[in-house]
Amino acid sequence: MNRYPLWKNLLIGLVLLWGLIYTLPNFYGEVPAVQVSSGKATLKLDATTAIKRVEESLAAAGIQHDGLFADLTSVRARFRDTDTQLKAKDAIEKAFNPDAADPSYVVALNLLSASPQWLTNIHALPMYLGLDLRGGVHFLLQVDMKGAVTKRLDATTGDLRTLLRDKNVRHAGISREGASVVVKFRDAETQARARSVIGAVNNDLQLVEGQDGADFKLTATLTPLAQKTIQEFALRQNIGTLHNRINELGVAEPVIQQQGLDRIVVQLPGVQDVAKAKDILGRTATLEIRLVDDSPGSLESALQGNIPPGTELYSERGGNPLLVKKQVVLTGERLTDAQPGFDGQNHEPAVHLTLDAAGARIFKDITRENINKRMAILLIEKGKGEVVTAPVIRSEIGGGRVQISGRMSSEEATDTALLLRAGSLAAPMEIIEERTIGPSLGAENITKGFHSTMWGFIAIAIFMCAYYMLFGLVSVIALASNLLLLVALLSLLQATLTLPGIAAIALTLGMAIDANVLINERIREELRNGSSPQAAIATGYDRAFDTILDSNVTTLIAGIALLVFGSGPVRGFAVVHCLGILTSMFSAILVSRGLVNLIYGKKRKLEKLAIGQVWKPGL
Repeated sequence: MNRYPLWKNLLIGLVLLWGLIYTLPNFYGEVPAVQVSSGKATLKLDATTAIKRVEESLAAAGIQHDGLFADLTSVRARFRDTDTQLKAKDAIEKAFNPDAADPSYVVALNLLSASPQWLTNIHALPMYLGLDLRGGVHFLLQVDMKGAVTKRLDATTGDLRTLLRDKNVRHAGISREGASVVVKFRDAETQARARSVIGAVNNDLQLVEGQDGADFKLTATLTPLAQKTIQEFALRQNIGTLHNRINELGVAEPVIQQQGLDRIVVQLPGVQDVAKAKDILGRTATLEIRLVDDSPGSLESALQGNIPPGTELYSERGGNPLLVKKQVVLTGERLTDAQPGFDGQNHEPAVHLTLDAAGARIFKDITRENINKRMAILLIEKGKGEVVTAPVIRSEIGGGRVQISGRMSSEEATDTALLLRAGSLAAPMEIIEERTIGPSLGAENITKGFHSTMWGFIAIAIFMCAYYMLFGLVSVIALASNLLLLVALLSLLQATLTLPGIAAIALTLGMAIDANVLINERIREELRNGSSPQAAIATGYDRAFDTILDSNVTTLIAGIALLVFGSGPVRGFAVVHCLGILTSMFSAILVSRGLVNLIYGKKRKLEKLAIGQVWKPGL
């Protein structure tokens, strides 16, 4: 009656063993580390070479490290203390960035888990800690929405100039005046024709006719809907760009989210180098498409120091020199999307670009006039340009769909697409609030949170053991297994633990013990009704199950609502809360029942249960 089959006991044991292993990394803490990552969008970090250079630079400086680790985007060296970490940072910085004015790599201070390598090999990693527990930096960025609209108006000025030239409509000048674009004409007939041409291809502009002395003019302003769309796109693009940049800092679980209509919150847990973080966030980058100067002898002349007027000397990814014209034919503002894929003809890796309407017209003209010539795509960052790719133009390309292919792997195609999408900020931003939380404050929060959970657990354990005796002890063991499994799940999912998350853990303990109270009281009730001890155990667990399930499901629904509609700390609380409900169901029903079965299951003639005082009617 009260025996589990062997497979079920083994399953419970394996689950608890798994929980113990995946909880272990959280007890080792973190140690100082130095991280090296690429500082330029077009420069890819080679892990093998980077590890060798780090080892050589540390050996030359006489600095001992506690291990070198590499991932897809960075190399990290672990050290015993912060003093060694700072010395190592200086040594690595000199080795990787000999020219301090033009750094090629980002060398940043970081923290790494101190857990043994065998735990890391099985992906047993510690939970991420939020800003309030780990320390770090908090920025509030103000997005210049007017700047985004102004940027669009400047682009519109050039578009209208190109459009009227293509349609052979003469004008007396086009200029941006404040929040509008003014086009002047000599006569009313040309003005009317221009209005018809512009209105046919651009629905985002409101056109108003007027006169300026003897001249006729059209005043074009963006519609309210167009302005709203531009501002929303600018905010989304800026958030995406910030995500790409912060990857260079190797921050675990950064928080980058919109606040209000024009602000972005950035939280970087574990980052203490505020200057480095501000430098990364404030970086400006623009994408440019230029033609390559392939005229005979020009490249050889440039390599000898005689660079032809109107050109600049660059290097391709493979290191081959490239002479590029200074004239910019297209900018990244015209690029709406870039995705990796494959060439439809030879199935080689390729990058597929999508241009807006104006960009498609310009690109069609450029490719038609420069067939069999090379076109360079550059990323301009901090005033310095890097060639992303330089394909040959094979034919006229229309329709706004562009393909870049040839001599690239699938990984390079993915990287190139990311570079082209990341590009630049769609609107300027400024830091209006900056806050640094030291690691000591984070450690204090962890200590207080740990103590509150520990004392809550001890108080519950004392009460349960005193009131329910042996069954109370079983409940406490089940409660401990619940806590073990919850921490293991959070670690496995690499969830971020914050102070609200610790509050959710404390709440989970109270809810989990409630299920055991229901079971114990149900067993007592069966004993009062005259059931035998073995029957009382079986009936108590079976009949309490429905009540426990109902209460946990309703609580889980509330938790899911918090998870779906909440944000920030509320969402962090909800994640721990929902996972805690699932683990409490397992521990309260299966683990506690398994322990009771092991204690009482083999006793055929059981006369009494150690479940505390059972009050019977009439006594």
